[in-house]
Amino acid sequence: MDVTGVLGTISFDGEWITITKTPAGQRPAPVRLRAADITGTRFKPGSRLFHGYVQFVLPGSVPAGEKNGIALGGRPPASDPHSLSIPRKSNDAAEKLVAAVEQARG
Repeated sequence: MDVTGVLGTISFDGEWITITKTPAGQRPAPVRLRAADITGTRFKPGSRLFHGYVQFVLPGSVPAGEKNGIALGGRPPASDPHSLSIPRKSNDAAEKLVAAVEQARG
């Protein structure tokens, strides 16, 4: 199960979540998370004006807060390795991915 985000992708194979961000001019830096280790998920759907995001919360860590501003539109910072901004067209796929992760962790 894959979700195409803004400058990256999220893949879920039933056990592992792989977040691959592709910043301009750099090699992709994948982050792998085990679904059983996740304590929570945050999903904000994208709209016509602003991108949304998918964020995974790990034990002992505080989720990165939403940054406000006209360019950010209430998303976590791009430097957060456990989140990815998503466009509006990826809302359905992201919602299915979050539901699958929630089912796998519980």
